[in-house]
Amino acid sequence: MNTFFLMFGAIVTGNVVLTQFQGCCPFLGVSKKQSTALGMGCAVTFVLTVSGAATYAVYHLLLEPLHIPYMMTMAFILVIASLVQMTEMVIRKISPTLYRALGVYLPLITTNCAVLGTAISTVNSGYDFLQTVLFSFATGVGFLLAIFLLSGIRKKMQGADIPKPFEGFPITLLAAAIMALAFAGFAGITF
Repeated sequence: MNTFFLMFGAIVTGNVVLTQFQGCCPFLGVSKKQSTALGMGCAVTFVLTVSGAATYAVYHLLLEPLHIPYMMTMAFILVIASLVQMTEMVIRKISPTLYRALGVYLPLITTNCAVLGTAISTVNSGYDFLQTVLFSFATGVGFLLAIFLLSGIRKKMQGADIPKPFEGFPITLLAAAIMALAFAGFAGITF
């Protein structure tokens, strides 16, 4: 598979949030400010990339040789939880402000279905190690792009005259839906 198409698909046409609707909790919860959206997007990208490599190794070097691939989900959750703990400790040490701003959403990366879904998807797709790492990284970049764009839209909407019934979360959902439609417009593009 062409690397460009693999990565473009993960970032745009198969965007984990806007086309697969995975990872919506932090996408909607942390996108109020661009700084926190950027921090969360980078943290998710890091966890996705490292967990992609780690889960590939766990699956192909441990689960398959021991003939226990049915333990994939449990093993992947343990790997992802460990990586998120490590990421949380690093962010707390490097940027306490970002750590406080991300709040409960940082530990929730552990249960973020985008991370687990990507790990399972790469195994089910039969990607080799390099494809797994690139796809996982591109999925994280797609998440980062989506959350950062939504945070920019939400910032612009703060000064807008929004009808009372649409204020707050409803207008955010409408903005996310319009973004999803825009990203879906890239589907079917061939180079």
